[in-house]
Amino acid sequence: MAVVIRMPKMSDTMLEGVIANWLKKEGDVIKSGDIIAEVETDKATMELENYEDGTLLHIGIQAGQAVPVDGIIAIVGTPGEDYSALLLEDNVVVAASNVTIPTLAAPIEAPKANVVIDLSGIPAKAVRMPKMSDTMLEGVIAKWLKKEGDIVKSGDIIAEVETDKATMELENYEDGTILYIGAKEGQGIIVDGIIAIVGEKGADFQKILDAEASPVMAASAPAPAVVAAPSPTVSTAKAVEAPKATAAPTASQPGIETKASPLARALAKEKGYNLNWIQGTGEGGRITKTDIENYNPNAGGAMSTFVSGTESFEDIPNSQMRKTIARRLSESKFSAPEFYLTMEINMDKAMEARVSMNEVFPVKISFNDLVIKAVSLSLVKHPKVNSYWMEDRIRVNKHVHIGMAVAVEDGLLVPVIRFANEKSIAQISAEAKDLGAKAKSKQLQPKDWEGNTFTVSNLGMFGIDQFTSIINSPESCILAVGGIKETVGVKNGQFYATNIMKLTLTCDHRVVDGATGAAFLLSLKQYLEDPLKMFL
Repeated sequence: MAVVIRMPKMSDTMLEGVIANWLKKEGDVIKSGDIIAEVETDKATMELENYEDGTLLHIGIQAGQAVPVDGIIAIVGTPGEDYSALLLEDNVVVAASNVTIPTLAAPIEAPKANVVIDLSGIPAKAVRMPKMSDTMLEGVIAKWLKKEGDIVKSGDIIAEVETDKATMELENYEDGTILYIGAKEGQGIIVDGIIAIVGEKGADFQKILDAEASPVMAASAPAPAVVAAPSPTVSTAKAVEAPKATAAPTASQPGIETKASPLARALAKEKGYNLNWIQGTGEGGRITKTDIENYNPNAGGAMSTFVSGTESFEDIPNSQMRKTIARRLSESKFSAPEFYLTMEINMDKAMEARVSMNEVFPVKISFNDLVIKAVSLSLVKHPKVNSYWMEDRIRVNKHVHIGMAVAVEDGLLVPVIRFANEKSIAQISAEAKDLGAKAKSKQLQPKDWEGNTFTVSNLGMFGIDQFTSIINSPESCILAVGGIKETVGVKNGQFYATNIMKLTLTCDHRVVDGATGAAFLLSLKQYLEDPLKMFL
């Protein structure tokens, strides 16, 4: 009797597994205890053990594709056995092997009960959007490096994909011709959605697309649809019409994309010029740097006689990063019962110590470096603050990985300084600078942003005195660092000048009580007000 092999839950946080490599193929005779595949989880790549004796009748997912926990991976039974009923249990009809689709949330009535689309004879395969980070839901095609009709090989980089973390290269794993491209540059495709189709020239790839949209499929992956991200638009609500005699140059018109070099755009933005009013002298009317430098907004024409204003706006599609920030922080804000603790830190000695450090250390030490080091040592003393909320339990982390919030163009990234308590301030400073530069240039890799146990967010350099941060789930706390402000202190009835910095700790009350959070801040205060203690 045929038996289904399902994706096991291999870690406490695992939601799905990716088949990294099949070690067996359809038709192989296998025994209980055989390792049939390697599965990539959210933590590591692990071996998948079989517990049934028989023949591998059906493989439900290709290498590189994801299966949710309890999803069908394979079917083992007797050669020739009809196993279709097992697939129908999950609301799936599969005739050709390789892929299954998940249970539909609501039954969709098919034209015929058992209509299938057989893809087994089509010499072409779909290239799907891979899951490039643990929080990725979709990817945006930033740039195509190949086009339809190009011959590609396994290992070729065919596109650049913008994820919620970084812009990454998309590697092809099929030899053949690109028969179809599923999204234009700037458009989004959900994870496992079809990016392209590669195969023999002239292959009938339309069946693969039909199967993707069909409610009853023969050989398709989980049925995602291509999601088109809206392109930036400029809408004119009210326009003040200028007399024809004093009309602005017509080469660039509001509402129409203006051709300009990147340097010209940057220079125009710096000077506050509207590109629509500038006549381009480059090829095809393109505006150049020289055009910007030579442009006089007050010379002649409409600009010298009256002011013509146009009410307009620009719709900017949300990036993958911005979507993920919104989703993750909303989940945290509306699920965790947060409370806030604020403490003032006298930074006089820290300022003196920093001057001395920068005279001898090979890297320039920032106040944020001092805060990260002090936080890491305080977490060792108060491990409850270094914990995760795991719904059914609290995980107290024995290691200290500090997340460092970094503002980038599209939002916020949190690269991680690992084992911060074991590193010197100079090491922390060098690593923080390197990670910050990678974040801003979108060169971070998954190992750079995963695993943080506590996060520090510093807006002091922007002149912010005090603020609160939203917890970076599943962490239990996050520290908001304000700027150092010179103020007046009183001691023994005498006034004196001093420097104060405010720290605000956001706590998840499910894990951290007020007294625990206060004790952590007290330790942090002691380290920052007397930095020598960090070296003892």
